[in-house]
Amino acid sequence: MNIKNAAIGSTVLVLGANGRLGQSACESFAAAGWRVLAHSRRDLHWLRSNESGLIRQITGNIDQLDVTDSQPGPVSVVVNALNPIYTRWQTEALPLARQAMDLAQRLGATLLFPGNVYNFGASMPELLTEETMQVAQTRKGKIRIQIELELRARAKQGLQTIIVRAGDFFGTGSGTWLDLVITKDLHKARLTYPGNPDLVHAWAYLPDLTRAFVALADKRQQLSRFEVFHFEGYSITGNELLSHIEEAAKSIGLLEKGRRVSIRQLPWRIMKLAGVVSPMMRELVEMQYLWNLPHRLVDSRLGAMLGAETIAGFQTPLRQAIERTLRTASTPPASRHTLQEAIQ
Repeated sequence: MNIKNAAIGSTVLVLGANGRLGQSACESFAAAGWRVLAHSRRDLHWLRSNESGLIRQITGNIDQLDVTDSQPGPVSVVVNALNPIYTRWQTEALPLARQAMDLAQRLGATLLFPGNVYNFGASMPELLTEETMQVAQTRKGKIRIQIELELRARAKQGLQTIIVRAGDFFGTGSGTWLDLVITKDLHKARLTYPGNPDLVHAWAYLPDLTRAFVALADKRQQLSRFEVFHFEGYSITGNELLSHIEEAAKSIGLLEKGRRVSIRQLPWRIMKLAGVVSPMMRELVEMQYLWNLPHRLVDSRLGAMLGAETIAGFQTPLRQAIERTLRTASTPPASRHTLQEAIQ
């Protein structure tokens, strides 16, 4: 899909540009010719390689952010890529979401929000459509439902919101389940899978997902005030994923071609015991069910809205996406910060 220069002169504000989703969104919008304001309190090291000159970092508190005079044109789209530390969801997730809503509404901009599957709960069916009932049992699932309810209510006040629901992220650097858990010991010819490897799990390659963000932003004037789209990404079993990872690692020289890879399960029982003293372990164990329930996101609207040719244009073949991820992801030491970034 050639969308470069499709939106020359348009400006997007990306909140949370220091995270993987935020970085990928900045890069995808800039590649399409958008001017990008990348909001982050921390220095954006990845920005040093920005050759287009279309991305510029801004700082400041979100509730006091003034971008009206910071660039030639008004902000027309705000991407909410904010993701609080996992142990702080109870106190920070909803307030951060509200700050993004307030800012987008004040700017008269469309708000792009990344949805996930937490909303559907432990009784979710395998096929998840935009109309699937949301009955969350976990605290994080209930928070996600509340955020989306408030976004829907804001539509009546004039705020346009586009929710794009996706599976687990990978790609665009490190800090995901793929590199922090599954391929953490790849150099030892060992892979670790968090759940039942025979079940289907939903994944989203971030560069593909954020290209879908761009395509929907370009179509925003054709959309209603509140829209929900499902990004199918890759719906594959754990065994299929592990096989692709092994073959990709061998093809790019991370594993010897004749070497066998061992597979192990994530020790959830030990993690549950550790949760007695570790808040992070408690938070992770609460969401364990996602790895033991087959689920796939069904796109019944995104393809129809963007067209088959456009959709095909940003669907990277899975093997290629994994190879790119393995080449670029460097596994950092485990910490509360990097571990929390493995989950949305």
